[in-house]
Amino acid sequence: MQTLTIKVKDDFMTEFMKMIDTVKDNVIVQSDKNLEHDPCFYERQKELQKIRNDIKSKKSETTSFEEFKIEMDNLEKKLEEKYAN
Repeated sequence: MQTLTIKVKDDFMTEFMKMIDTVKDNVIVQSDKNLEHDPCFYERQKELQKIRNDIKSKKSETTSFEEFKIEMDNLEKKLEEKYAN
């Protein structure tokens, strides 16, 4: 069996399901639980995989929490100095 994703317009869903019903012995219709919880699940998954691959291939670098905290503390100090009035 193969899996496909099919997007059906809301106003066509009833008619679409009637069509599927005529081939119900050959087709299984089920909703994707990932998309129920997050409609952008697969786009996010793809983006995260790209980020992960970029980090592995050294196209991108990661920052330790300690480095991040130092940078954020410095930024906070600069902003406080700038907008202290």
